[in-house]
Amino acid sequence: MPEVRTVQVRVPATSANLGPGFDTLGLALSVYDELTVTALDDDRLEIEVAGSGAADIPRDESNLVVRSIEHVYADAGREMPGLRIEARNGVPHGRGLGSSGAAVTAGVLAAKGLLAGDVDFSDAELLRLATELEGHPDNVAPALFGGLTIAWTGESGPQHKKLLVHRGVAPLVLVPERTMSTTLARSLQPPQVSREDAVFNVSRTALLIAALMQSPELLLDATADRLHQDYRAEAMPETSALVQALRAAGFAAVVSGAGPSVLVLCDGPGGRQAAKELADSVTDTPWEGLMLAVDVRGGTVRDRAEGST
Repeated sequence: MPEVRTVQVRVPATSANLGPGFDTLGLALSVYDELTVTALDDDRLEIEVAGSGAADIPRDESNLVVRSIEHVYADAGREMPGLRIEARNGVPHGRGLGSSGAAVTAGVLAAKGLLAGDVDFSDAELLRLATELEGHPDNVAPALFGGLTIAWTGESGPQHKKLLVHRGVAPLVLVPERTMSTTLARSLQPPQVSREDAVFNVSRTALLIAALMQSPELLLDATADRLHQDYRAEAMPETSALVQALRAAGFAAVVSGAGPSVLVLCDGPGGRQAAKELADSVTDTPWEGLMLAVDVRGGTVRDRAEGST
């Protein structure tokens, strides 16, 4: 059967929380999932996946990209076509780098591209659709829009503000072989925290915005946290030990998302190699070091035939 339309989608990894900004701050990073999605004029569903997590990703209607495309089509009142999906996953799966948010964002953007010329989507609508699927906006906001994002939910639904990061900030992500369940990580947090801890995190989150945008030399103090990382430490002791060792040596290290990866926000590219060498020396866990840039563009969709974005 003839093909109807093919779009190409590219979505960055994201690191949420950044220490004190729990469920609020997110950062887009320069490692990507890339998908080619073709709409067909029959009801076939063909899925090919290569890269991270490929062996465990479903090839049927339960696939998260497929469910995200279907959600957008249903919201727009359109019937979803058959699909051919070719995915190359660069975002590590199950390691606190927003792999589920990347899949949701990829599906939402693929649907946007397939429906182009029929249905138009604003940025607010894209964020709403992605948040409905992901459950919270802190990963999907930077995946959609790039850069550093502040995400919150107001009376009109999920909102975001994109900010530009100081060019001196140099991210390093240390990725272990083991994975971590976000559900398990969240279950370890208490339902209430002390006023002192809440005030501590409010102050550090405010400081972190300033550090990331203007004053990278403040990153160590600005990334301190009392709301979630210590409570999750028992589930990922190697991650906790590495964060503590890096911070003791002066590096602004935090748990990336729900973990177990560690994000180090260096105040210049020279510090990343020293942080990686320290990581290799302080735990028995091997850590893959990804020396990344802040992605400023966010997710993109391009019609393969027309070359549009």
